[in-house]
Amino acid sequence: MAQTALAPAVSAAPDLPALFAQAWQRQPEAQALQLRQQAAQAERDSADAWTPEPAALELQAKTDRIGSRQGAREATVGVALPLWLPGERARKAALGDAALAAAQSRTQAAQLELAARVRDAWWGWQRARSDLAQAQSQLASAQALAADVARRYQAGDMARAEHFQAEAGVAQAQALLAETQGASDAAQLVLQALVGAPVPPPPDAAARPEPSPAPSLAQPLPVPEAHPALADWLQQARVARRQAELVAVQGRANPELSLSAARERGTADERYQQSITLGVRLPLGAGVRAQAREAAALAQALELETRAERERERLAADIQAAQARARAATAQHEAMARHAELARATRGFVAKAFALGEADWPTRLRVEQDAAQAERQLARARIEAAAALSALRQALGLLPQ
Repeated sequence: MAQTALAPAVSAAPDLPALFAQAWQRQPEAQALQLRQQAAQAERDSADAWTPEPAALELQAKTDRIGSRQGAREATVGVALPLWLPGERARKAALGDAALAAAQSRTQAAQLELAARVRDAWWGWQRARSDLAQAQSQLASAQALAADVARRYQAGDMARAEHFQAEAGVAQAQALLAETQGASDAAQLVLQALVGAPVPPPPDAAARPEPSPAPSLAQPLPVPEAHPALADWLQQARVARRQAELVAVQGRANPELSLSAARERGTADERYQQSITLGVRLPLGAGVRAQAREAAALAQALELETRAERERERLAADIQAAQARARAATAQHEAMARHAELARATRGFVAKAFALGEADWPTRLRVEQDAAQAERQLARARIEAAAALSALRQALGLLPQ
């Protein structure tokens, strides 16, 4: 089904699972999924047929009109039925079952590949939105501070250089706001390209993190047997192995059972005679050609099984690395939260002291900058902790939730 030029907009409160679901509907694999499943099911159903190939109808007619013209006639009607080789039917059924499972695992693997792209775009946008929110907060703080300095400058309590320094802080905050706004818009467009529709910002500043895949991040997490990336290779290897087993019994063409009825006469004055013929056609073995096909099928099965083992090792390393990053990001978030709390308290003390004339301008400016930096670090640490947890779920083969 062809996509329309304009896709409907995402709901007013988008989240990661909803965006992934909408992005998946646009993928070629999703649109061809039903047809692939029908093809695999039809291949499986062929093993339940009475014959490995369709029956053939045979019609023959013989006459002597071109030769002696004595009135000889013969008409034959028959049917040829291919027969299953010993063990062929069961192995073709096993191949069909493996192909059905492989079609499902291929779909799940494609979903996981898409989930990685959507997650990267989502958390990239969240980082940009967090930086934008902090830039807006920094600009508001710089403007309030500049207004306070301007009042005190007009009263003669502060020097012109300090007034200019405060105005320069506002200009710097405005430049940072423009930069973060551009980065946020670009990250939003990357996500919209995957979803195929405009994505409005979530109502809250902080995106909801995905649930943790384990009660504790300290315990090593094994590779799940149902991991889509691993299951895809395992199912492909299973299909190749079942194909090799089928080729092993198909060392020659299928025998045929034929049944025909004939009606004939020798001359025009003779009566027609009826006859029935029953025959069996037994092809000889294919020899080295059958051995070559079997060897090629076994080689492919062995290659895919080896790839599956290498994929298991890679996934185990990815899970360990993602788990280590998630632990580090969580610890960093906790440390940044404590740091921001202390910076906010210090800013409050110094602001009161500055208003009472008990703190100088450099101290107030330095504390404001430290507090703003602490808030930026906390916001980024919060996003990084959620993104690291999402990356761990991706490594474990879990879809957005």
